[in-house]
Amino acid sequence: MRLNPKTSQKIMRIVLGIATGLTIFILLFIIVFMLSKGIPVLNWEFLSNFPAKMGKAGGILPTIIGTFVLTLVAIVIATPLGVGAAVYLTEYIREGKITKIIRFGAESLAGIPSIIFGLFGFILFVVTLKMGWSILSGGLTLAFMILPTIIRTSEEAIKTVPYSYREVSFSLGATKWETIKKVVLPNALPGIVTGIILGIGRSVGETAAVIFTAGSSLRLPSSLFDSVRTMSVHFYILS
Repeated sequence: MRLNPKTSQKIMRIVLGIATGLTIFILLFIIVFMLSKGIPVLNWEFLSNFPAKMGKAGGILPTIIGTFVLTLVAIVIATPLGVGAAVYLTEYIREGKITKIIRFGAESLAGIPSIIFGLFGFILFVVTLKMGWSILSGGLTLAFMILPTIIRTSEEAIKTVPYSYREVSFSLGATKWETIKKVVLPNALPGIVTGIILGIGRSVGETAAVIFTAGSSLRLPSSLFDSVRTMSVHFYILS
């Protein structure tokens, strides 16, 4: 039996509406459940005190600071490299085998499990370069992990900038770099920021790569060569 277009459209609208409503309901349920269980135990002492009994009691201050510092190091390293690579791929090199190889490599890196990145970071940074379990080792490893995300999102954001903007800039006497710096990047900034936020999200949630490279110390770090414990590693150890 073949339905007429209007009936099919109504059915699809109902199905899509149900799917959307179900998705929103599940999301709200998770948020409400987490807030109802978490808010009663959240207080300033819990957020500002040091852990006790191997992390099973006390506060979570070192893990908050460890997560923030480690993510900051990863973003500071990965952002200029990722945006620079995206600019090079879109503005300085023609489409060809080289760009395909670079994109294939970036996409392949995005699909590698985090445990592999952790082992790589452990062998290279912790053992070979003798950095030890430290913020720097963990930050460099996380930077490698989020680099493909920043490259791809930045590249797509730069491609959305109309070429006419570049032509107008060139006609006014601007150089290639001036055009990129003052025309292309400002217009592509929202997409680039999106990629950075996605990178931050992945960095904060990583466990395997971090525990292999940054360690799990509950002390406050005093340098980039100190070990730290992130929130995700803390939850993993307590579980």
